[in-house]
Amino acid sequence: MTSGLSATEWEAFLAGHPQAHILQTAAWGELKASFGWEVMRLREGDCGAQVLFRPLPLGRAVAYVPKGPLGAWNPALLADLDEACRQRRAILLKVEPDGDPTPEAGRLLEALGFRPSRQTVQPRSTIIVDLVGDEETLLARMHQKTRYNIGLAARKGVTVRAWDDVASFAAMMKTTASRNRFGAHVPEYYHRAYDLSHPAGLCELLVAEGEGEPLAAVMVFARGERAWYFYGASTDRERQRMPAYLLQWEAMRWARRKGCTQYDLWGIPDAEIENLEAEFPRRSGGLWGVYRFKRGFGGRLVRSLGAWDRPYQPLLYALYRWIASAVAGG
Repeated sequence: MTSGLSATEWEAFLAGHPQAHILQTAAWGELKASFGWEVMRLREGDCGAQVLFRPLPLGRAVAYVPKGPLGAWNPALLADLDEACRQRRAILLKVEPDGDPTPEAGRLLEALGFRPSRQTVQPRSTIIVDLVGDEETLLARMHQKTRYNIGLAARKGVTVRAWDDVASFAAMMKTTASRNRFGAHVPEYYHRAYDLSHPAGLCELLVAEGEGEPLAAVMVFARGERAWYFYGASTDRERQRMPAYLLQWEAMRWARRKGCTQYDLWGIPDAEIENLEAEFPRRSGGLWGVYRFKRGFGGRLVRSLGAWDRPYQPLLYALYRWIASAVAGG
């Protein structure tokens, strides 16, 4: 059976890939392993992939490479992935490559037997804030209203500090998810993410408070020159004091202290910038309200290559696509 690298061996490999995405780190693999995924880390030369296997009924599985593979595609790595997928009776291998898309990258995936997929796991579109320059420069790039709200929160007595109360953060996430009608992880997920990443300096939990009372919080991650805002929550109290704006600004300042030059706001509606700007004033459902908030921080829209599937079992793959489309509402 195809065997992979240990977590220690994988991190040694990642040392040669300073731009590797946080989702390709050993810590992230261990997080997913704690919640039902099998993790395998494969390497051929300078190309490697952390692949996650999700069991399905009847002994089948799906295989998934988030924000990878790393390095230029190596045919030997693809052969290793195919073998690992066959051994686990995977009906498909899904990859979501990292970085700005190019036509050449899409043509290469097609040549390797992948096809574009509508069933994405990670958001395809995001806003990335440039952290290069002094703080005055960063603030000047933001929309005037966002800058104002950051200052308003400070004037209204909101403060931000590092926090280790993951249980309270998880409860806040549940409140936020209920209010905004999106899914939240179980509390153990946030605990595990924090415990795996915080000691290594890859993660921080920040809380915005008013008179010592938690109002909003974020869990942010950093590796190399990039930082990511994955999880954010707020209470129903004192929202007029704009704690979320100051919280994001302090998260960016934390990322800058870590040496990051980019801050990924992680997830907006998947549309061209012209459509986003035309639609957001009259839409608030789904990620549209999120876009209204995130656009104010002065970042640039980035649309990745999206998800690509390599089917192994055509009939089961067709059934998988049908079920995934039905669950997603089309």
